[in-house]
Amino acid sequence: MSRFNLFKLTGPGIIVAATGLGAGDIVAASAAGAQFGTTLLWAVIFGGVLKFVLTEGIGRWQLATNTTLLEGWIDRLPRAFSWYFLVYLFLWTFMVAAAMMSACGLAAYAFFPGISVGWWGVIHALAALVIVWFGVYKALEAVMKFFIGLMFVTVLYCAIRVMPGLSEIAAGMFIPEVPDLGMVYVLGVIGGVGGSITIMSYGYWMREAGWKGKEMIPTMRIDLAVAYGLTALFGLAIIIISAGVQPEIVSGNNMALAVADQLVPVMGETGKWVFLFGFWGAVFSSMIGVWHGVPFLFANFVYHFKQQNYVIEKAGSISRTPAYRGYLVYLAVLPMSLLLLERPVWIVIIYAVTGAIFMPLLAALLLYLNNNREWLHAHANTWLGKSMLGVSLVVFGYLLMIQLANQF
Repeated sequence: MSRFNLFKLTGPGIIVAATGLGAGDIVAASAAGAQFGTTLLWAVIFGGVLKFVLTEGIGRWQLATNTTLLEGWIDRLPRAFSWYFLVYLFLWTFMVAAAMMSACGLAAYAFFPGISVGWWGVIHALAALVIVWFGVYKALEAVMKFFIGLMFVTVLYCAIRVMPGLSEIAAGMFIPEVPDLGMVYVLGVIGGVGGSITIMSYGYWMREAGWKGKEMIPTMRIDLAVAYGLTALFGLAIIIISAGVQPEIVSGNNMALAVADQLVPVMGETGKWVFLFGFWGAVFSSMIGVWHGVPFLFANFVYHFKQQNYVIEKAGSISRTPAYRGYLVYLAVLPMSLLLLERPVWIVIIYAVTGAIFMPLLAALLLYLNNNREWLHAHANTWLGKSMLGVSLVVFGYLLMIQLANQF
């Protein structure tokens, strides 16, 4: 397969990757790298594999049944589950939006510290609102491919220049280890890799791209393999760059600048600003992806309940509905209140943890819905798929229980 054809086969997955490479990956991975060095590299790879399994299940359900996973949830599960999801979506949206604003604020603050992190977050939130309100899918896809190329090349280059010995990296990647008091960081890294609820937006981006029918399942898998491969490499690079930064610095407003300063001894001031530019591209593209993708879920919920599926089945039409645009405004404006806490990294890490709460439920849902051969026929879960979803359920469930035990 030529590189040109591979580029054409990637689209929705690139948006998923760019969306997930924002607050979750960068801030949680930076905190993990500063606290434990390269010890938790394995968590990035593990998280990427699990997110691939979950997102592939979402895409396979949609292509095999011609309905979104949320519609399957509404139609085939007790109504209480649907209302639970809606309430959780509102709460999660509030946290993820604040996290996006905080991450963008941290990135811009590194360039222009004359404006506070909070105000930079507000500026980016409003800019993303305008872009999504007036944008179209093809333009969004092109922007995301540019940003993910920018951030991938710059950050990976920086990591190569400062990386330790290969034996140390190999140990961190292939020997799972959880340091003392490190479980919350493991959860943050695994939960942050590739996003959380945002992976459910993948089905809507497939629809916007015109991907329909069972024959698109192989293309979908290639798309996701490329996306999560890039996501894992990016997370590894961030941890490698962050190793050696003082943990107390990473928890403050100078987090991005502190990480970038690690590059100065080997790359000079140029390397520092190259990293910061890639950092900003990552978090702002993530914000645009969240602003574009999450309102799909709310609009799909509303119009499916009202049995107005004609509104959402045509590519592009759902993004012009009152439900979509109303939720977009909620997403971009109301969570600004959390920025008053002036603890941007704390907000982002809490977002990663709350996002992980959703993962066990999603894994269980895919085990139930995608196992039914009456609904998916030949595309129902294989034994390998069942096993991997089972692992996802156990891992995310275990990490969730550990986190709850630590909190209460």
